Amino acid sequence: MPRLTEGARMPTMVDVARAAGVSHQTVSRVLSNHPNVREATRQVVLKTIGDLGYRPNSSARALATQRTRTLGVVAADTTLFGPASTLAGLTGAARAEGYMVSTVSGQELNRVSLADALEHLGAWGVEGAVVLTPQREAVAALVGMRLPFPVVTVEGGHDLAIPNVSVDQRLGAKLVTRHLLGAGHRTVWHVTGPQDWLESQARTAGWRAALEEAGAEVPPPLAGDWSPLSGYRAGQELAGLVGRGAAGGPGVTAVFAGNDQMALGIMRAFREAGIRMPGAVAIAGFDDIPESEFFAPPLTTVRQDFTAVGRASIRLLIDRIEGTDTADRHLRIEPHLIVRGSTSQAS
Repeated sequence: MPRLTEGARMPTMVDVARAAGVSHQTVSRVLSNHPNVREATRQVVLKTIGDLGYRPNSSARALATQRTRTLGVVAADTTLFGPASTLAGLTGAARAEGYMVSTVSGQELNRVSLADALEHLGAWGVEGAVVLTPQREAVAALVGMRLPFPVVTVEGGHDLAIPNVSVDQRLGAKLVTRHLLGAGHRTVWHVTGPQDWLESQARTAGWRAALEEAGAEVPPPLAGDWSPLSGYRAGQELAGLVGRGAAGGPGVTAVFAGNDQMALGIMRAFREAGIRMPGAVAIAGFDDIPESEFFAPPLTTVRQDFTAVGRASIRLLIDRIEGTDTADRHLRIEPHLIVRGSTSQAS
């Protein structure tokens, strides 16, 4: 059958039933994937739906089933790679499960903005929500808050009685630090992310733990803020320690930046100082942003599987909505070390 032409009335469920030679109730059962429909009948109805270009009315279905099949996402700082990639992973996973997503995003997430966001999503009829909690303040905002629907948190990691899915940041930092130590470096210097970010704290803790486990000296970390500029400034400071230590300590031969953007800034500072990479100093980052393999030299880094984070978070949320899993699970997604040309054996 030909599809309706532009400007014609959109086909309804009644049109599908009439064209397929079945009842209105049979079409409804096929759309809801009801088991009590003969397979031959199901195929006829599905073909008719395709031929007519019929699209189910989600509002009508919501009234009939009392399910909106809409999930909410609350996020902040989505201009940054991690939160933006997490949001994309969540949206894709929800779509694969047959859900729409309504997103509320702002500059910061505190108790007032979170309460407003959840109220807004509740007014839109979401069945549950994922809240991105990369910062301490975002986690603190959830303490004691009455949640209007099932909520799962993503990023950061915390010990609240609320489900959480996050990448194991501490493990990722240990992997990259061990890699540098294994290349023969006496120690590894570190440029941190912002201290109010739980991920930054975990990466610093993993770096420190790897050094202590190896019996290596722990140099004082340098503070950054995720930006290339903060990495550049830290790189200028570190450049003065290449080939010699501070107060008799080890010189800089290996640097682990808390993210790839800061690593880019460090690399520029070293290049301007005439420091060869990786000949004089090995550099590694964290995140595996799309540009990292095109840095000069290509950057060794830690890859986070945001697709896996999205799938696990959405599945956990749907299970809680449907009442099949009420445990406050805390899931950790394993990161992967990506070795490229910016790290090499120490001379």
